Parts: sequence; structure tokens; C-alpha cells
Amino acid sequence: MLFSVIVPVYNVAEFLPTCMDSLLRQSCKSWEIILVDDGSTDEKSGALCDEYAAKYPELVRVIHQTNGGLGAARNTGMEDAKGEYLFFIDSDDWIANNTLARLTEEIEKTHADMYVFSFRYVSDSGEAPAEPRASGSNPGLHTLHDTPDLLLDPPGAWIRICKRELFLDTGIRFPGRVWYEDLCTTPKLFLEAKSIVLLDDVFYYYLLRQGSIMRNSNLRRNLEILNALETVRSYYEEKGVLQTFLPQLTVLSVDDCCAAAQRVLIADPKADYLPEFLEYVKKNFPDYRKEPMLKRLGKKKLILLRLLEGRHYKIARAMFRAANKLK
Repeated sequence: MLFSVIVPVYNVAEFLPTCMDSLLRQSCKSWEIILVDDGSTDEKSGALCDEYAAKYPELVRVIHQTNGGLGAARNTGMEDAKGEYLFFIDSDDWIANNTLARLTEEIEKTHADMYVFSFRYVSDSGEAPAEPRASGSNPGLHTLHDTPDLLLDPPGAWIRICKRELFLDTGIRFPGRVWYEDLCTTPKLFLEAKSIVLLDDVFYYYLLRQGSIMRNSNLRRNLEILNALETVRSYYEEKGVLQTFLPQLTVLSVDDCCAAAQRVLIADPKADYLPEFLEYVKKNFPDYRKEPMLKRLGKKKLILLRLLEGRHYKIARAMFRAANKLK
């Protein structure tokens, strides 16, 4: 079997049909869909999963489990998967009709460990342009050592497929019950993959909705980005390649800490934990200001960094509010 498409499900009965419709339109001869009902409490999502399995018994399997979070649901699907490649899809998103057919073509050419493609955000106002790739538009075969800027690409598990054995051989798993589970995991996979194919195709459509994890109102949980970044930094240090990828890891940490701090200060510029984001950077990347690649963050992010350094949180909040009014 070539593909195992793993879809964690938790109280998404309203959105799952759109996701499943996009999957059922795929043209592929060797694949399966694993729906992991992660302890849904809405009395609809789990039942809907069972309906799909009953209607498409040759294609769809369902696993019901006690709630363990997105990462745990992915791990459950991974352990039960039969496919050579794993494709993790969030249950409120969808993929292009030709996704699996195109990926099959690419696999037949290269049999790489990982295939990375593009995505678009979708909101009530429509589709946004495809997200730019920080590593550049260089389709073809790569490794992290020849293309270290892969570490600056979006870490979402849903914009790449990986060989199942890449997870099994390395022991890499998604953490459960945390935010930023993709950030904890993807940089490790990049390092371990012996071959990575970059594709220009836009296959994935990410729905922006208020109830999603990353738009949750529990502001303090943004601090979990520090645990994720430290997990990655420690992994690279243990593998003896921290200095090799220090420029990219520095920019990654500054960028993500600024983004998390921005989410907090827009809602609560008086949050007493706001300094912790930059304190992490200063402790673990003390020479971050000397890193030439920092300019790649762009003018707005660099202004935010200055404001965070000076703890000018109210000014930063006013700046972002003013920018939003101009949109």
C-alpha cells in the first residue's frame, strides 16, 4: 500500500464532510484513510466517522480512542497504518483533487523519504495566495545539509508526506496535549531524512476558523512554543549539528518567539509572562543580533523585535491594531 491518510477527528462534524469529500475525489489505487476519533464529545463526530467506514469499507478505517490531543491521534494512526507514506490531514481542511495522483507520479520517480508541497489559507473572505517557501522555489531533490533554509519553512505536518519508516526507524513521534506539535517534530524529520523533494504544487487548503487550536483564547499556552523550540535545539545539539545549523535555528527561534509574543500582546499587553519569549532567545542564542540572516524576518518583524527588547508592549499593540485597520 502506498499511502495512509491519517485524519484526527475531535468535535468537527460540521467540517469533516468537506475534508472527506476532497479525499474521496482522489484518484489512487493503493491507499487507505484512517479516521482517528480522539474522544469526541459532540455525539456526532464519532458517529460520522463510523458512517464513512460503513459506506467505504475497503478504503476507510476508524479508530476510537480516549482524548489524547492532536499529536497522540496522529501517533495512533501512524502505528496502525499500512501505507509506505503517511499523509496527516487536519479534519477541517481539504486537499486538491489531483493530490495523491501527483504525489504518486513523484514517488515513482524518486522514492524519497519526504515530499514537501505548498498550501493556501482559506477564510470567510476567500483563498489567500500560496504561502511562500522560505527555502526558496527550488523544486527537486534536496537534503537539509544542502538546503538548510528548509528549517525556516512552515513546519505543518500537513504540507508534506513522509515515509512511515522515517518515524519508526528514528523513534520520532508527535507530542500529545501540547501546542506547536509540528514545530517539535518537523525539524527532526528534516534532519533525519536522506532525501527531500520540494514541489511547487499547491495541494493543501488550511481553513482559518475561530475554534481551531492556534486561534484559541488561552493566551498563556503560547509559552509552549518555548518548549517546542528547546526540544528542537536540544535534538540538534545531541546529534552534534547545532553549530552547523545555528544560523537557521537562531532565526527560527527569534521568528517564532516574536510571533507568539505578538499573539499575546495584541490581546493583553500587560501579561506578566511576555518577557519570557525574548529571554529564551537571549539565553540560548546570545549572539542572535549578530546573525546576518536575521534581516530575512522583514521590516515589521524586526520592528516588533526592537519593541520586545525594550518591553514597549503597548506601542507594539497599537502598531498592529493600526495595521489591521488599514487592511
